[in-house]
Amino acid sequence: MRLVLRGREPRWLPPVAVAVGVLITVALTAIPIRLSDANPPAAFERYLVTPLTSTTGLYEVLLTATPLLFTGVAVALAFRAGYWNIGAEGQFLLGAIGTTAIGTGLPDLPAAVALPLGFAAGAAGGLVWAVVPAWLKRRAGIDEVVTTLLLNPVALLLVQGLLNGPWRNSESGFTDSDRLGPSYDLPALVPGSRLHWGFGVAVLVVVAVGIVLTRTATGIRIRAAGQAPRAAEFSGIAVGRLQFRCALVSGGIAGIGGASQVMGVQHQLTGGISNSYGYTGVIVATLGGLGALGVFLVAFLLGDLSVGAQNVSLVLQVPAQLGAMFSALLLLAVLSAMTWRRYRVQWRGSATPPAPARTPERESAR
Repeated sequence: MRLVLRGREPRWLPPVAVAVGVLITVALTAIPIRLSDANPPAAFERYLVTPLTSTTGLYEVLLTATPLLFTGVAVALAFRAGYWNIGAEGQFLLGAIGTTAIGTGLPDLPAAVALPLGFAAGAAGGLVWAVVPAWLKRRAGIDEVVTTLLLNPVALLLVQGLLNGPWRNSESGFTDSDRLGPSYDLPALVPGSRLHWGFGVAVLVVVAVGIVLTRTATGIRIRAAGQAPRAAEFSGIAVGRLQFRCALVSGGIAGIGGASQVMGVQHQLTGGISNSYGYTGVIVATLGGLGALGVFLVAFLLGDLSVGAQNVSLVLQVPAQLGAMFSALLLLAVLSAMTWRRYRVQWRGSATPPAPARTPERESAR
């Protein structure tokens, strides 16, 4: 048995492949739910439907999806250019550090200055953390998958070092920073809810990236560099320089995500400022097909699953970790489905023998 590249993809195959992936995920997740003495249909209803049946639940889903929108679209942009940025987690953390440095160092600025400055500091932090692997990729050809991935734990150690050292809370002595100035607090997008304006900024960023990728000449060059870099270079596109710029923009977007989380939710730097949002961003970008609309839908789905997992844990006494398991199985199943779309299984006995090559003698005989 071997996998053979499909010559032409049938139109019915993409939706069928995704549907099969979702069904496999549901079937596999039902096993541990049943082992937890819970009813699988009731659990799936609370995972997916219950959070959307109330206004408060919907706001919580959008709030949970906000950091995933930033990291997902950041990874999607880099992947589209052929730059495999796995370091959105570290860039998210550096964005949070940059905003905290400004928010605690200049706490008395007016809100009209503090909010843009906080986002700018977050973008700068993420961009700075993306420079080194992008530069190594361009100058020395070092694999960015390794360098960006290795910088993630370094960023986490940097956060822990700051919180256990110079940024330890001056009032409580706990391992979290001082609170940012009140002018850095992002206002609520909907009065009375926890949903803040960081969600609005995330939607604007996703829409902007989508327009650039699909409606501009720059987007055409980015997609060409990612799909066929040699052909792109032959047509005059500076692929290395384009990937370098996309890597920096990707890091900056992830950094804005860290800024949004600090100013909108935590209001201070903590050790748990990122709930692996950068790693989940890779899932969001991949499941979303590296497109803006796909990123938004997948981030919304994962936000729904995350809020639903808390509800399932409280009501049905199912471990909350099953929500993360649900997401991971969904990724594996859909990736397998995508492989099935591009390749077909060929059994050894059914392999078609290659046609004999034409020779001058054979042509003269015909």
